[in-house]
Amino acid sequence: MEQDQRLVFAVNGERFELSSVDPSTTLLQFLRSHTRFKSVKLGCGEGGCGACNVLLSKFDSKLKQVEDYTVSSCLTLLCSVNGCSITTTEGLGNINDGFHSIHQRLAGFHASQCGFCTPGMCISLFSALVNSEKMHRPEPGLGFSKLTASEAEKSISGNLCRCTGYRPIADACKSFAADVDMEDLGLNSFWKKDAKVHNLPFYDSKQITTYPEFLKNEYKSTTVLNHQNKSWYSPVSIEELRSLVELSSAENGVMVKFVAGNTGIGYYKETDQFDKYIDLRFIPELSTFKKAGSHVEIGATVSISKLILALKEERIDDDLCSECDIVFKKIASHLEKIASDSIRNVASIGGNLVMAQRKNFPSDIATVLLAVKSKVTILTGVKREILTLEEFLEKPALDSRSVLLSVFIPCLKPTKNGYSEKPNTKIIFQTYRSSPRPLGNALPYLNAAFLAEIYLCDSSVEINSIRLAFGSFGVKHAISASTVENYLVGKTLSVDLIYEAVKLIRVAVCPENGTSHPAYRSSLAVSFLFDFLWPLIEADGCINTSTCIPHGVGSRMTCDHSEPTLLSSAKQVIESSHEHYPVGEPIVKSGAAIQASGEAVFVDDIPSPLNCLHGAFIYSTKPLARVKGIKLKSEKDVNSVVTFQDIPKGGDNIGAKTLFGAEPLFADELTQCAGQRIAFAVADTQKNADVAADTAMVDYDIEDLEPPILTVEQAVEKSSFFEIPSLVYPSQVGDFSKGMAESDHQIHSAEIQLPSQYYFYMETQTALAVPDEDNCMVVYSSIQVPEYAQSVISRCLNIPEHNVRVITRRVGGGFGGKALKAMPVATACALAAFRLRRPVRTYVNRKTDMIMAGGRHPMKINYTIGFKSNGKITALHLDILINAGMSADVSPMLPWNMSCALKKYNFGALSFDFKVCKTNHSSKSAMRAPGEVQGSFIAEAVIEHVACHLSLDPGFVREVNFHSFDSLQLFYGVGAGEPLEYTLPTIWDKLMKSSNFDHRVEKVNKFNKINIWRKKGISRIPILHEVSLRPTPGKVSILRYGSVVVEVGGIELGQGLWTKVKQMTAYCLSAVQCDGTDGLLEKVRVIQADTLSLVQGGFTSGSTTSEASCEAVRLCCNVLVERLVSLKEKLTEQMGSVNWELLIMHANMQSVNLSASSFFVPEFTSMRYINYGAAVSEVEVNLLTGETKILQTDIIYDCGQSLNPAVDLGQIEGAFVQGIGFFMLEEYLTNSDGLVVVDGTWTYKIPTIDTIPKQLNVQILNSGHHKKRVLSSKASGEPPLLLAASVHCATRAAIKEARNQLCSWKGLDGSDSMFQLDVPATMPVVKTLCGLDNVEFYLRSLLSSS
Repeated sequence: MEQDQRLVFAVNGERFELSSVDPSTTLLQFLRSHTRFKSVKLGCGEGGCGACNVLLSKFDSKLKQVEDYTVSSCLTLLCSVNGCSITTTEGLGNINDGFHSIHQRLAGFHASQCGFCTPGMCISLFSALVNSEKMHRPEPGLGFSKLTASEAEKSISGNLCRCTGYRPIADACKSFAADVDMEDLGLNSFWKKDAKVHNLPFYDSKQITTYPEFLKNEYKSTTVLNHQNKSWYSPVSIEELRSLVELSSAENGVMVKFVAGNTGIGYYKETDQFDKYIDLRFIPELSTFKKAGSHVEIGATVSISKLILALKEERIDDDLCSECDIVFKKIASHLEKIASDSIRNVASIGGNLVMAQRKNFPSDIATVLLAVKSKVTILTGVKREILTLEEFLEKPALDSRSVLLSVFIPCLKPTKNGYSEKPNTKIIFQTYRSSPRPLGNALPYLNAAFLAEIYLCDSSVEINSIRLAFGSFGVKHAISASTVENYLVGKTLSVDLIYEAVKLIRVAVCPENGTSHPAYRSSLAVSFLFDFLWPLIEADGCINTSTCIPHGVGSRMTCDHSEPTLLSSAKQVIESSHEHYPVGEPIVKSGAAIQASGEAVFVDDIPSPLNCLHGAFIYSTKPLARVKGIKLKSEKDVNSVVTFQDIPKGGDNIGAKTLFGAEPLFADELTQCAGQRIAFAVADTQKNADVAADTAMVDYDIEDLEPPILTVEQAVEKSSFFEIPSLVYPSQVGDFSKGMAESDHQIHSAEIQLPSQYYFYMETQTALAVPDEDNCMVVYSSIQVPEYAQSVISRCLNIPEHNVRVITRRVGGGFGGKALKAMPVATACALAAFRLRRPVRTYVNRKTDMIMAGGRHPMKINYTIGFKSNGKITALHLDILINAGMSADVSPMLPWNMSCALKKYNFGALSFDFKVCKTNHSSKSAMRAPGEVQGSFIAEAVIEHVACHLSLDPGFVREVNFHSFDSLQLFYGVGAGEPLEYTLPTIWDKLMKSSNFDHRVEKVNKFNKINIWRKKGISRIPILHEVSLRPTPGKVSILRYGSVVVEVGGIELGQGLWTKVKQMTAYCLSAVQCDGTDGLLEKVRVIQADTLSLVQGGFTSGSTTSEASCEAVRLCCNVLVERLVSLKEKLTEQMGSVNWELLIMHANMQSVNLSASSFFVPEFTSMRYINYGAAVSEVEVNLLTGETKILQTDIIYDCGQSLNPAVDLGQIEGAFVQGIGFFMLEEYLTNSDGLVVVDGTWTYKIPTIDTIPKQLNVQILNSGHHKKRVLSSKASGEPPLLLAASVHCATRAAIKEARNQLCSWKGLDGSDSMFQLDVPATMPVVKTLCGLDNVEFYLRSLLSSS
């Protein structure tokens, strides 16, 4: 075989040539460790988040054209990019050469917060723009692209963002679309009223060349690449492939891996070391799509994206076969809902089918192709074999000697392929999938594809033949339901027939033991079959033979007339305040453009120092066990395994601390929970450290140990609690006994269970520790509390705090998870670095991060209520059991936080009994609105329960229980503030009008009357969220030529803290009133937190750090202004006018101290205050699948006088969408030992652009002057998250309608409105409440009535 041992490719136009490459190296690993391009981020390692997306460009020498598409660089093997050009966001533009319009628009639309996901977003959009230019469409207007608004939105559908809530990102993308209505675009920095394209940064489609000329001239196909004992082969014919396979088979123990897209490693994580990699993509027979006779043949390495394109374009010449075209298009449409663009672009059809065959992958492709009677060709040695897909899936798992060559899809015609030749025959075909996300990037609960030939005569429909394929429901592979097929064939369709068929299908589609939601999956099969057959029955006196469903009957599964865009035009209403300019202006977030261009430096972007090592955590998989020993499966390249025994003499085994106690860095002899850190494996690369930790075998012993405490009930039984200090135990309100005595009705011991939630910051936990002179340690940490990390590291290493310097520049998303949970990560690196005297860093992989994170507190609530007949609650008592996990963390604060949110209504008398349970789970920690989100939801659940009991409107019951200002003072004390600050009644009234609430309620009621399988719900809720200011330091220094450097205790997490601080600095220094101060904003830089430079930084949490940091800066600036004013006056007398630079130059000459420090300590009487807001949400529930679509949300939120309305708007939307995740989507599940089992993007589903409200309208209320607030401003980071309960309540309202309808089908009088809607209200939960057997009852009701 010819050898050309060079790998040549380009990155952002720069040439790279490698002669030796480890074939297992990914493109991401190479870019991050061997180039200066750090914008490609590791978010998940599974291709599920889009953070690592790059544009890959290939040159087709035959067609003389360049092919461009996004790929997930975390899955793409470096050897596979030979001859390719890679473009990252740095290749589009930068701060020195000028930003690309993508960077500028994302920044200007306020679409970047923490910025970790932004580079991947940029590339996803750029790829869509590049490819749109190749489309045969009319030339767009100047500054636009050929993209449609819908395509622009969908370009980022495979990208995750945890900060923004997506709406501003979608607007930035749509600003490039040819068909966009500029007036529909949201708040931005480019215009206030005149929405014209010339105001946008100009887009030039020819600005970037994605494939450099030099690569066209020198690229040759590399057939072999060797690296030590590993090889990469690129055969160019079946013969070469056959000889390679035979050669490998003859060598004992040689591990062979066939490569096409390599996306399979995103699902099946590989720890095996392969000896030979065989790239199948250069064999022509495997990479073509061709029509041959009565079928199309698809080569096994054809990508899903190329197959979609080919099927959409395929035209069958035969006039009789328009059905065939429809079948192909429907297959293509289904494939578009699989994975994301960056996966579909490289994932091969053959690879997908082989995973389904060998590893039981829940494949959509297998199911769809099974329904259309596809066949496959297999090569084993010299033998070629053609099998039906069914035979292929059922045969023993293929080994490395067998290769799938191609797939055949027959062209289906009524008169051929075994079908009858009756006249009036018609082929109908439909595919289905039910998954947590409509646009893909989520495995389905069930997929299906149905193909039938029907015979139409007079007023009946006869089934000549039918094929019913089901997959992804907890069985080894897709199946065809032959019993049901045989039952239906030859019969005339009727209600009775469908009823019998759905009963049979429920038996046929039966998930294996251990499958989640088995009854739900079986009910989906019933729904799908009903949805397929029902439209064929006579409707309104005529046979319905189209693919659409009769009005009022359809579920929208097959008749979803797609809206032009995912998101509708939304309103953002803000009021800028010019009183304290530039404070109050919606200026662009500081650093947004460099975040987009990939130049913003996160901890893992800092270049590794010389001799740097990498660490990975080995964690316990048992909740309570002795650790007898740790054995590494592979000690290759492992430098050390650090445990508690490596802590220096005199040092403590401490990993984190709060006022309530400490948490150990490592388990000592006994583990306290599954997921607890046991050791830290240190190796030469992060990849080797991860493999060592992942394959480490821990020897446990549980002899003579008490059983672990894994539930709050067990904790109560064993009195296992953390103490709640009396200082933070909330006070009861009123006399509960008296309140109960006054009530007309009572509900006793109702129960609510609330789950945990994972932070899903895009940047996982990370740190870099560098030993320094004189026994010092410098630690770079992505942390919200550097000061505490400094203290913990000092105690662990037994060195003074002044020997530990913790530096944090920015954090790629925190939400509370980078507070205490980041401390042990930094401490482990510091301990390893201290022991080995070498720099040590870690970037915790997503699986380990999810297992160790802890997350939000789960809890169990029992409540008893007394209330009047009008809905006024007179007494409420709650027994609340909080699962804190193994250590106290901040858990003893939860009761205080919960009670503050609970008190949102006037409950008359309120009493509670909180218990913070110590269990053998990972310690739970603060997560955005910790305790408040649960407390607020409990209050809403109580209101809903009372309304249901009395058959009253929940909105009416809410209003009856609103606080007067007097009752507010009784419940909240000094936090209630002044009467004018109680803005909730005003907000509530405004929202009723602005959301057109009453009219929409009427429309919802009308909709529900005429729609059987879809029900709408609408709900409005208020929030009261008390926050507290904390002491915060600040330091402002003016440099020689007038630029200003600022340090604050608060950390920039994406919440815009630096931006508000810059605005405050510019405003306060402008009080000097010299010329040039109007440009001060551009002169201010906020720098990273450094624990040896600014002390007492405290926690960045609780929503108030931004305003507290601003106040600390204001105090500094006041001192500086005082020093400068007298000098300015003297100079003015001498010179007439003085500009800023001149003033500072003279101040330096006269030795004026141009640096001031402060420590802001809030007054006790004004440190606490309440935030107010309200939301209306409207949803639509599909009764056949349980899918909930959020149609519209309207929010009004009181920000006081916002310091920056654009930043606050981003916080409101982002928090709300994170709340949607908690209430509707995210399941943070554990096994029976408490070990987290949802450990990546495959199993944990945060909101995406297709699961947020279609229309999200937000108004920021400028509620005027609040003399005790920082420039009258109020917090926005956490309170809006509570408003997402409105979506849950609206879903409950829709389910109530569905249950009432089900009651009527069952022939029961009255309604069935008493039910508990779990959190999260996932599709299985919703469908279960709507009726897993609702189809059967509907059909039975029709049969009984006829």
